[in-house]
Amino acid sequence: MEHLVQVRNERDRATLAWLRRHVGDTTLAAAAHACGGASKPYLSRVCRRLGVMPPDFAASHACAPSAIGETALAGIRQLLAVRTISSLSARR
Repeated sequence: MEHLVQVRNERDRATLAWLRRHVGDTTLAAAAHACGGASKPYLSRVCRRLGVMPPDFAASHACAPSAIGETALAGIRQLLAVRTISSLSARR
């Protein structure tokens, strides 16, 4: 079905899969063709055409902090603390 609509990221892929389950391939294809235009329609336009609102897929992905990220953040905080102390000393 990606040949009928623009799929640019994982959220679009999840929306497309949801639409295929929710309305079926035939209805989805008909709505994409009905949108017209020279290029493939965005999924949001197809959803509006069908009168459906897909679920919020972004909320389902929980992000857990990683050791690498925490180490990088600690280094950034350390740099900022040094710069803050230096700028405060320079003002006196």
